[in-house]
Amino acid sequence: MDAPRHFLRALFRAAVDAADPARAIPRFLPPRPEGRLIVVGAGKAAASMARAVEGHINGPVEGLAVTRYGHGAPCQKIEIIEAAHPVPDRAGLFAARRILELCSNLSERDLVLCLMSGGASALLTLPAEGVQLEDMRTLTQALLKSGATIHEINCVRKHLSAIQGGRLAAAAHPARVVTLAISDVPGDDPAVIGSGPTVPDPTTLAEARAILAKYRIEPPPSCRDRLAQPAAETPKPGDMRLTRAEYRMIASPKASLDAAADVARKQNVQVLSLGDAVEGEAREVGARHAHFAREVRAGLAQVKPLCVVLSGGETTVTVRGQGRGGRNAEYLLGLTVALDSMPGVFALAGDTDGIDGMENNAGALTAPDSLERARAAGLDPAAMLDNNDGYTFFEALGDLVVTGPTLTNVNDFRALLILP
Repeated sequence: MDAPRHFLRALFRAAVDAADPARAIPRFLPPRPEGRLIVVGAGKAAASMARAVEGHINGPVEGLAVTRYGHGAPCQKIEIIEAAHPVPDRAGLFAARRILELCSNLSERDLVLCLMSGGASALLTLPAEGVQLEDMRTLTQALLKSGATIHEINCVRKHLSAIQGGRLAAAAHPARVVTLAISDVPGDDPAVIGSGPTVPDPTTLAEARAILAKYRIEPPPSCRDRLAQPAAETPKPGDMRLTRAEYRMIASPKASLDAAADVARKQNVQVLSLGDAVEGEAREVGARHAHFAREVRAGLAQVKPLCVVLSGGETTVTVRGQGRGGRNAEYLLGLTVALDSMPGVFALAGDTDGIDGMENNAGALTAPDSLERARAAGLDPAAMLDNNDGYTFFEALGDLVVTGPTLTNVNDFRALLILP
């Protein structure tokens, strides 16, 4: 096996490469329609997906895709707009309004090709009538800090949106709508990816209100009023306006975990996958994984050293401190503290889009000597964990994983390497 750090980075690269739109898009493209071909997209991979579409479709194409700042890619026919994530801004609102206009007043002969990827929920923000953008921003920030899951956050978003929760496909009716999606959510639920603009929404206004009550979030006035209106309910399964909408998953967290597992097995490393839907508080997941590493080294688990434990999904962080760092840094710092310098255990955690939270790193690495090096540098790991300061911890050790935007997104990737 290669040196532990190099090995873990190779697994991460394999996971990201497996979700490359240039590889995935071509075999899922539908034939050209008799009428207009309109390409719209949203998410951190939207620009690279649009570029891949342009490279494989001949003839007239019109459209627009919105992606996160810094995640753009050059396109000739499809306009690219960059906007804010995870808290929406006016650039995203402008792009969403344009996309809704492009998908309106179409005929049965037309085709809307919708490109969805992680981050689309924030980037495709078009508040419903009466809802103020600033109120949406305030509510989004509160939800992100509350520890709510992505399923819960998107349930609320859909009921405050003029474009999500099936409303984009409803606007495009009677045109055919084909969605090509790169999943970033546990379970690959189309209704959750990008808050499901082209699929029926099984969630309800009552559920959205219950989620806010669960996390004791008082919504801003315009959001509260919208959630109280029965007319604000989203299109549901069986809605005739969505009968011509199709959904094709072109990349997923599981496929990326499988690609990483193949790399590990080729180096004679045993693989255990915990699946692509791991959720929970990031630091607590880290502590559980540390406990499992102890069981492996004690011979009490189904795998033995030399092995790597893979997992994906999306953990959450309840923000209580003032530090820096996304959920992957939080997970790793929780893991590092719980491992307590256990010999022979290394780990990498990173977001496959290349951005962990709001920082410039994809994630970080931890090793058996991480605590020793941290304390030698005057750091207090437990205090930094309490302050949600994982970025600063791993930056001080020189153990950040920095890739820049990868132009794809299949959520988080974690690899726990346990040596003999």
